[in-house]
Amino acid sequence: MTDRKLGKGALALISALAVAAPVGMIATPASAYVFSNVKIEGNRRIEPQTILSYLDLPRGQDVSAGDLNDAMQRLQNSGLFETVELVPTGGTLVVKIAEYPTINAISFEGNKRLKDENLAEIVKSKSRRVYSPAQAEADAAAISQVYAAQGRLAARVDPSIIRRSDNRVDLVFEVFEGDVTEIERIGFVGNRAFSDKKLRNVLETKQAGILRTFIKRDTFAPERLPVDEKLLTDFYRSRGYADFKVQAVAPEVARERDAFYITFQIQEGPRYSFGNVDTISEIPGVDAAEFAAQNRVKKGEIYNPTIIDTTIRRMEALALRKGLNFVNIEPRITRNERNQTLDLTFALTRGQRVFVERIDIEGNTTTLDEVIRRQFTTVEGDPFNPREIRNSAERLRALGYFSDVQAESRQGSSPERVIVDVNVEEQPTGSLSFGASYGVATGVGFNVSLSEKNFLGRGQEVDVSFATGSGTQSSGLTFVEPYFLGRDLRAKLQLWYNTTDRLNSDYNTRAVGFLTSLEFPVSENGRLEMRYKLSKDTLFDVDAIGIDPDDGDEIGSSPILYNEQGGYFTSALGYTYTYDSSITGLDPLTSYRLRFGQDFAGLGGDVKSITTTIYGGVQSNAWRENVTMLAEFEAGAVHMLNDDNSRLLDRFTGNSKIRGFEPNGYGPRDLAAPNEDMLGGNYFWALRTEVQFPLGLPEEYGITGGLFADAGSVWGLDNTTGAFGEEVDDGMKIRAAIGASLFWTTPIGPLRFNFSHAVKKEDYDDEQNFDLTISTKF
Repeated sequence: MTDRKLGKGALALISALAVAAPVGMIATPASAYVFSNVKIEGNRRIEPQTILSYLDLPRGQDVSAGDLNDAMQRLQNSGLFETVELVPTGGTLVVKIAEYPTINAISFEGNKRLKDENLAEIVKSKSRRVYSPAQAEADAAAISQVYAAQGRLAARVDPSIIRRSDNRVDLVFEVFEGDVTEIERIGFVGNRAFSDKKLRNVLETKQAGILRTFIKRDTFAPERLPVDEKLLTDFYRSRGYADFKVQAVAPEVARERDAFYITFQIQEGPRYSFGNVDTISEIPGVDAAEFAAQNRVKKGEIYNPTIIDTTIRRMEALALRKGLNFVNIEPRITRNERNQTLDLTFALTRGQRVFVERIDIEGNTTTLDEVIRRQFTTVEGDPFNPREIRNSAERLRALGYFSDVQAESRQGSSPERVIVDVNVEEQPTGSLSFGASYGVATGVGFNVSLSEKNFLGRGQEVDVSFATGSGTQSSGLTFVEPYFLGRDLRAKLQLWYNTTDRLNSDYNTRAVGFLTSLEFPVSENGRLEMRYKLSKDTLFDVDAIGIDPDDGDEIGSSPILYNEQGGYFTSALGYTYTYDSSITGLDPLTSYRLRFGQDFAGLGGDVKSITTTIYGGVQSNAWRENVTMLAEFEAGAVHMLNDDNSRLLDRFTGNSKIRGFEPNGYGPRDLAAPNEDMLGGNYFWALRTEVQFPLGLPEEYGITGGLFADAGSVWGLDNTTGAFGEEVDDGMKIRAAIGASLFWTTPIGPLRFNFSHAVKKEDYDDEQNFDLTISTKF
């Protein structure tokens, strides 16, 4: 056949005629046929012996019409022949066959989203092999599945052949890609406590919106549905709905197969609070009072399984410290449906005596075994604790080294021993990032960063970065060993080189140095960092007071800055204590973060000072969690020793402290000096409050709004003698600004538009009423 397309219908018709004709010629079912010879016609590649093996008919014996039909079916079903015909001629059975042609070439037409080379990797039909219609259909189905995974459920693939000479064909896959089948609507049935919009925010699957061209989570993926069910369940149960369940998920496709509609049928149940909370011991000699002190569940609190789990972990840890093995902490819950409370009893019971025989690790080709094992507090020979094994698996997933982590136990050499199988699937941990940023004050900036989270498979972090903007340049190298000396000690080495070039000022700065630190836990939510820093900070190109030869105007900076020029070494020891409530996550709606640090300079170097900083922040969700409220307070003080005067690079500036002002835009300033440069201060405080809320637009658009109010001050100088002997006002003068924000999550990165107005300021302050920030990686 030289013209294009011998379709499936034509092939079926030919096969049916080929089957029917010989059987009709053979006679009735009662007749029999005896042959002594077999003659094969039409075979070129296939050996006669192969054909006879499929024929499998005895010579010299009676053969019925049914036997001949079965033989022909065996030949046809072998997949070697395009047509088969059995013709009884006297004592000779003539087998007429037409072999399937050889594939000369494979091509694809109509595909735009997927390249030919990508499709060629999918199909199993190959050039210079025998053409198989069944395989061609399977290949077409495989291609359709790939398109369906990309959301193009209407995609269709039709295989066809073009006849060539010498029993060859070209196999052509005609692809009709169709449009992306997007999720037009996600709805919920049975929800009363939370709106559809709020619940849609919880899901990984998203509705299609104005950014449908870029957002890939708005295409239907069946594998996401179990994840979405778990996200909904965790969301409700962490908010007191202990009986919540997803009763059904109904995805429906439109008749045109161009849209999906997903409906979650849920049952919320009542919202429970904790009632009576008690701890009992069913183990002789074990006092329940000691374990009750570890309880973090309070009567009257909204039910949250995370709090129960945290208490169990604390009790189990106490049991291990006391040397009590095989202790189970069993939470027993009694529902009081009338008042919607849950009475909770933590029962200490004796568990089965089972020990860990060994831990087998598989799947890691780059990551060292020791990096995986150090996430397990359990080692060979320890009592088996299923909870700790699960927690260890979660810690492994959180590292970001693996795309999948499975930790399962099986019986070991005896019923009292178990083997823990840890199977991991590694994923790339290094990245080369090119980024762009924009700020109204700093202009367009670019950055490049090379980072590796699992350096040489040792779990170490390495980051090399370079960034530049209008008037600023920064570069740095950071190396982190998270388990220094095999313990939970986070060791860090950091190098930097930063410069500013007339950044809203009439001087330049340069900073070069290194920092090394050790960080370790001191409580469940608290960590302490000890560090040493050595740096050289240089202030240069400060304008001296004089006359501009071009226009005759006075120029020059404050003598305070002029006298502070030069490079000074700072050698300092410091520490920072950080408390973060989100580490244990007892309250899903509110989190707190506290930080206190001090740096003591004077171990050599030119600067002798004590610098103290404090920070406190809280974030909370309200109004059905649609509104996020944030509040931050920070303050700092520089105290110079030996009656030294602080320099600009030792002092605090107004950079990024409060919104509504330019960098270096507020604080002590020598107004008598022609340049009126900002001088910085030894002290600062800043209070930032913000509320973020939806604007009524669909969540998938990624647009939300916000209001903010900031206040703060920078003040205090050791030397207040300014230009021409006039005294600089370095008093604590409050600045304040209010404003509105627009947040937009875009494919090129998160955008934030700030519109602000200073409601309390000095005449010489530099305001910034609008700011746009963007940061992205690509």
